[in-house]
Amino acid sequence: MRAPGLPVTSPPYDALLDRARALTTGPRRVLGLVGPPGAGKSTLADRLVGDLGPELAVVVPMDGFHYANRVLDALGRRDRKGAPDTFDACGFVALLRRLRGGAEDVVHAPEFRRDLDESVGSALPVPRDVPLVVTEGNYLLLREGPWAALEALLDETWYVDPVQDRRHDRLVARHEAFGLAPTAARAWVLGSDEANAAVVAASRHRADLVVDPG
Repeated sequence: MRAPGLPVTSPPYDALLDRARALTTGPRRVLGLVGPPGAGKSTLADRLVGDLGPELAVVVPMDGFHYANRVLDALGRRDRKGAPDTFDACGFVALLRRLRGGAEDVVHAPEFRRDLDESVGSALPVPRDVPLVVTEGNYLLLREGPWAALEALLDETWYVDPVQDRRHDRLVARHEAFGLAPTAARAWVLGSDEANAAVVAASRHRADLVVDPG
């Protein structure tokens, strides 16, 4: 099953690459890839940027703005890590504004490290002369609270929408790879991850394009 809303257009990858390349002319642009957990956003972002080359594009994931685990513990939200209120949304918005402004020679963005289950600050340098920033994350199309400011900061947004069973299998494998037992991994996928996926799916109709990453 898929989320309701816009049809999946499934353009060939070469067409997606051409569309991204068109964003590299003129002033800096920001392309957002959004979708539920396990949709394949990171894979698509890395492929696009790899094919465009470092002189044209760079990836800046939203996941670098996860609150630290000790902050989530203090807030009582550790068991919901990945929900909208477990991110520093204001910090992410501020970073995108800096990236669009182009006033700094280099902007350093944070990176989420799954092996640490924590973010690492200033890990991703973005030189001023790189014309396209590809950002990917779950909540780029939310319109509540600080997330609403993203609408004015993204030039295009693509919703990455795989078949649900495929997405679940990817997520289970990911959680197992980073230490969860198979039963615990599936429970997290069908619990916390699926609750977050429902929030993301409700924003699908706002995307400029809906694609199946395969």
